[in-house]
Amino acid sequence: MPSAPHDPIEQLNPIEREAQAWVARFASGKATAAEIDALKRWYDQSAAHAAAFDKAERLWERLGPAAALHVRDSTPSVERSIAVLNRLPRRAVLGGALAASAAALGYGIISPPLDLWPSIKELRADYRTATGERKQIALNDFLIDMSAATSIAVRSTQSNPHHFELIAGEAAISLRRDFTGSFALSAGSGQTIARRASFDVRYIGANVCVTCLDGELRVEQQGAAANLEAGQQLLYSLDAMSSVRTVDPATVTSWRDGFLVFHATPLAEAIEQVNRYRRGKIVLMNEALGERLFSARFRIENIDEIVDQIRQVFDARVTSLPGGLIVIS
Repeated sequence: MPSAPHDPIEQLNPIEREAQAWVARFASGKATAAEIDALKRWYDQSAAHAAAFDKAERLWERLGPAAALHVRDSTPSVERSIAVLNRLPRRAVLGGALAASAAALGYGIISPPLDLWPSIKELRADYRTATGERKQIALNDFLIDMSAATSIAVRSTQSNPHHFELIAGEAAISLRRDFTGSFALSAGSGQTIARRASFDVRYIGANVCVTCLDGELRVEQQGAAANLEAGQQLLYSLDAMSSVRTVDPATVTSWRDGFLVFHATPLAEAIEQVNRYRRGKIVLMNEALGERLFSARFRIENIDEIVDQIRQVFDARVTSLPGGLIVIS
């Protein structure tokens, strides 16, 4: 008679169990500002700590079907959260059949519905911009221009003193001409490495877009690698990297000059970008409409003009709700 399968949670090593406890603490909605700082210190202890926490986040994100449910118990204890995770069989975790359990665990703090508040990933950031806000970080050897709704964490170590992580959003990095080191920017499942260059990285949803503005870059992702020169761009997701294509760098970084420019961009992607610059949320309910290509140029200060243009160009139905929520179908 075959033995019963082992519980994957029980096989976690001590660091992985600590990571699960951290995620559970934030999922409970009871984490304090001091605990956020403590989490950053814990995360930065070693590569093993960082990997364990990222693994724990991915596990909890598999509970995503619960996001639409009302959370009836908003303050579960960490112990009860971990206990529930321990009881979940592997097939339930991987199959997504966890709606009721996830709701009790406060899934919203891991991946907030409609992105209405910072996720646990964004809370780990050392630099962050709010919706509609732009910011420049001036450091000794480089400048980082942060677009709206962007989160960046410092990941520097003794062996790699110029390592940052783009947790979400978009950033343009300009290395000084006399910079002789190596700069690394992680985003999603890959990283961009530069020496004498300037580049733009956008990380929205599951996709990362890297554009070389000047100089040369190397992009590494899950064993794959590609080199970019000025005016070249590529995309990667969790398990794939696109071929290199030629783009207009000025269009990619138009946000730095106060504009959003779209050239034959899928409407769903354009709306994702617009949502980072306006209060409230535009929700697209028509998948086929989201695949339609959209070309337009808007001043960020007049970004709401996009709604009327979508209505006119695509004959879309637009419903305005309180709080800046707009539903397009």
